[in-house]
Amino acid sequence: MMNINKMTFFKHQTAIVESNDIGDGSKIWHFVHIREGASIGKNCNIGKSVYIDTGVEVGDNVKIQNFVSIYKGVQIQDDVFVGPSVVFTNDLYPRAFIWGDEKIVTTIVKKGSSIGANSTIICGVTIGDYAMVGAGSVVTKDVPPFGLVFGNPARLKGYICYCGKRLNQVKESEGEKVIYECECGKNVEIVFDSFSLVIE
Repeated sequence: MMNINKMTFFKHQTAIVESNDIGDGSKIWHFVHIREGASIGKNCNIGKSVYIDTGVEVGDNVKIQNFVSIYKGVQIQDDVFVGPSVVFTNDLYPRAFIWGDEKIVTTIVKKGSSIGANSTIICGVTIGDYAMVGAGSVVTKDVPPFGLVFGNPARLKGYICYCGKRLNQVKESEGEKVIYECECGKNVEIVFDSFSLVIE
């Protein structure tokens, strides 16, 4: 275990950690590179060969699987799952001969969402609370809370529960409001662009 700025975390001997903003209980595995200025929350698990750029913000209890690349401008909130080999971009018009911080476009991954293996997240999008991105997807547009998207480009295919299972059973429907019942026992209420989780 290491202690930087009174924070204790595990760092594998092959990892390069230049940031001194790493939360308690986080685990940083083989060949990870975390740049100076990155912020990692508590109890995160950073898998083999992950690259986290300067200025990246990662919340608490985030699981980042092997070979993920997260570039400057990305904000990942609490309880997010990022599958193996996911790539986040940060420049909509990349040129090797033109670069500057003014080209960086912010991407936000909200609480509890999951991103499947080998997906590419084009910068400027927001992935909503508890949304799920299917493996191999290319996300070019915002994903609504509890939305299930997949494909290239990723398209909305339905909704999922807090537990991660697809919502198929409509419990109640009235006008623009639909309440789904999940097999886990929870209900999810969806009103067009307004989403809320109702736990019973």
